[in-house]
Amino acid sequence: MLFDTHVHLNARNFFEDRDETIQRAFDAGVTHMVVVGFDRATIPLAIEIAEQYETIYAAIGWHPVDAVDMTEQELEWIEELSSHPKVVALGEMGLDYHWDKSPKDVQKEVFRKQIRLAKKLQMPIIIHNREATEDIIAILQEEQAASVGGIMHCYNDSVNYIQDCLDMNFYISLGGPVTFKNATLPKEVAVQVPLDRLLIETDAPFLAPHPYRGKRNEPAYVTLVAEKIAALRGMSIEEVGEITTKNAHTLFRIS
Repeated sequence: MLFDTHVHLNARNFFEDRDETIQRAFDAGVTHMVVVGFDRATIPLAIEIAEQYETIYAAIGWHPVDAVDMTEQELEWIEELSSHPKVVALGEMGLDYHWDKSPKDVQKEVFRKQIRLAKKLQMPIIIHNREATEDIIAILQEEQAASVGGIMHCYNDSVNYIQDCLDMNFYISLGGPVTFKNATLPKEVAVQVPLDRLLIETDAPFLAPHPYRGKRNEPAYVTLVAEKIAALRGMSIEEVGEITTKNAHTLFRIS
């Protein structure tokens, strides 16, 4: 029993074989998934996919790379859609300093607006972080995001920041990079995160785990993430699956 807490089945990479991809995940023991929508095109599709499958849910938000494109109209639209029964979180949102499409000040403002919306709606948030950890933690603290908590999606930074995240009621989610041969940071994180705050994900179609690195990722491969974490912690994959699935149900308030 595994829960992929972050997958983009709404990406065009899956347009031709989405149903088959989902079935492969179910066959591999992936019982639950959250499809993340992050712009005008992917948000409605995330909800549509979630409507088609009982154990697939949606998260909706605005990606920081595209922050420059978000207006008050988009924010109101996200608020309207958040009442859908299959929407379990807002995001992904955050900061991305790798790409320069959206200026940092615009990203920060859009991030703050989405946190405030999440607090208004009392929904957990999913954080996208690329080369911006200190600014993200500062904004989460300033906006008192601890009142809603959420997920540090595909966490790939120092263990030194973990306690700050835990103190704000965030879960730490690990994906494909924990399986990469030379990726020391996620392996350290996998060992040190308290089990009751650990989640797993694929971020498919991106970040495929070893031995599929560089190819299209898919939710069935979350089994490889769970296997690696189990090996690092001296546990069984069944234990990792049970614990992380329970954590996801708790965070997303899925009964």
